[in-house]
Amino acid sequence: MSRFSFGFGCFGLLILLIFCEAQSIQAADHHERPNIIFFLSDDQRNDQMGCAGHPILKTPTMDALAKGGVRFTNMFVTTSICAASRASLLSGQYERSHRYTFGTPPLSQAHTEASYPALLKKAGYRTGFVGKFGVGINRGQHQVMFDYNKRLGRSPYHKKQKDGTTRHVSEITGDHAIEFLKSCKKEQPFCLSVSFNAPHAEDGDKKNHFPWPKAMDGLYDDITVPAPRLSDESIFESQPEFLKKSLNRQRWYWRWDTPEKYQKNIKGYYRMISGIDNVMGRVLKELEALGLAENTVVIFSGDNGYYIGARGFAGKWSHYEDSLRVPLIIRDLRKSNKNQGKLSANMALNIDIPATILAYAGVEIPKTYQGRNLKGLVEGKKPKEWRSEFFCEHLMNHGAIPKYEGIRGSRYVYARYFEQKPVYEFLHDLDADPQQLDNFVNDPRYKKVLEDMRIRCDKLRDQVGGVFKPWPPKKRR
Repeated sequence: MSRFSFGFGCFGLLILLIFCEAQSIQAADHHERPNIIFFLSDDQRNDQMGCAGHPILKTPTMDALAKGGVRFTNMFVTTSICAASRASLLSGQYERSHRYTFGTPPLSQAHTEASYPALLKKAGYRTGFVGKFGVGINRGQHQVMFDYNKRLGRSPYHKKQKDGTTRHVSEITGDHAIEFLKSCKKEQPFCLSVSFNAPHAEDGDKKNHFPWPKAMDGLYDDITVPAPRLSDESIFESQPEFLKKSLNRQRWYWRWDTPEKYQKNIKGYYRMISGIDNVMGRVLKELEALGLAENTVVIFSGDNGYYIGARGFAGKWSHYEDSLRVPLIIRDLRKSNKNQGKLSANMALNIDIPATILAYAGVEIPKTYQGRNLKGLVEGKKPKEWRSEFFCEHLMNHGAIPKYEGIRGSRYVYARYFEQKPVYEFLHDLDADPQQLDNFVNDPRYKKVLEDMRIRCDKLRDQVGGVFKPWPPKKRR
């Protein structure tokens, strides 16, 4: 054998060994990098699921995810409106930091490039988005974030098809999600964001506010839904005048102000939630049929809370629990662990979701993210320290939605409606008054608590952007 042939043989063997090692690393890497499906509903409060104890709503898919995963019972959004909340879900930041809501310039390129889909795509994930995007971004940034991008809006919910029939946008969202799954290969991990328009009301239709999928026809027809909690007129009358005249009250007259309207609209709302639950079930069934479920993590949450007539309000936008609390379920289909089916009382936020997604994927979490990784909590680990409060705010320029900033703590809730003259403050004690019916701002027993909460609010506010500066005018893209 010549020296050349011997040398070439050794070189070839070396290449083969390197190739085999690379293949082994890739296989191990894929096992460590799960597929991720993130389901997001619109206008669904935390208690609007069967697994959360709702006595009427039928949500078998959400319930099954909770049974096999972990449900967070203290999950909140930092800003209760879809535009700002969805920007927070992308950027991992508070509204005051990412500076995006309705009527503002697009979310900056720096934020979109640091978003969880952009970072996952850069790390080798196949990324997909279907449904309601809800965030203005600069031209070309969708391609930075997504390999597959099917944005869908409501208005109307029932979309006319080529054959002349109509199909509900929730079901079309499911169709596209399944199309994405069928295009995926086991060799490449994926992250699919499935973002529903439902159960958001069709605001432009004053007669049919909650158009449900036809598959839900007849559901809940045989029941009378009890009146909403905290709906006594005296509770509404106790509100300050600026909240009594707010958009929350204006829209209450659209949907909830008579028993007949209430029954029609609440059942439509329930059917829309059951409709998205049904679509989620279809998507997860296809995931299993394709053999992809065994390496997938599933996350389900909502973009903001919803009053549904509570306190004499509709909509969201303000500081009460009904507005800030949303569902969160995380299930790791790859394995079972001692924590599955458990509840986590740790305070979780919408800004935690992007950090959690990146943590599951093994991708470094940007220092710009202001949320925390929930993966350890899902696995039953006890953190050395965890948050006991968070900063919340609503900064959209709208004449009927008062701006506020505040703190939701483990016991006390403080809110400052800073554009009112004079500034109007709330202080709630969740131990003494869990339904937030009393405002203790003028109670001398709470003087020290109020002073402390003001200081804490200023401190947290300054950490995420400082005193509010009016949004610049929206520029054309």
